Amino acid sequence: MRKKRLRGLQGGDKGAYVVDTGVLIEYLDESSPLARKVEALFEDAIKGEVVLHTVSSVIAELLYVAYRFYAMMKIPEPNRRAYEYLAWLQHYVGLRVISLDDRLALEVGELKKALRIALTDCAVIACARRINATPLFRRIEREMEPVLAELKRLGVAFLEHINPL
Repeated sequence: MRKKRLRGLQGGDKGAYVVDTGVLIEYLDESSPLARKVEALFEDAIKGEVVLHTVSSVIAELLYVAYRFYAMMKIPEPNRRAYEYLAWLQHYVGLRVISLDDRLALEVGELKKALRIALTDCAVIACARRINATPLFRRIEREMEPVLAELKRLGVAFLEHINPL
């Protein structure tokens, strides 16, 4: 069966994306309609067609959310499985983790003041701006609705709006 590619992402060089926790965790929920889109994105990353980045605060959130997911699914050793998922993302999919330096942290703070959305979401956007990438989120969250026009101006993309080819 031929795998579907994604249409609708506008990345920087070579298709670069800074992904949020929601995108990364969606892959684990096989019943989710968005899981196939994440799978296609990961396959493109494995083939070197796109480059995936995230920020260190997303790694912290992902460890917690993956642990909770595995525990809820009653999968043995949920903490070990969460760490294995993180390792798989970094070593197989090629997810690159960006740490905040002082200057980037200040930009995150400025975005937080202006947008009033989650701090980690601001970090994803700030990192994407720094490396000329597309910040990618799973879906529009309630707190994002009032600033949606500004998010679009900042190049934010949402997995729920991307169509498979």
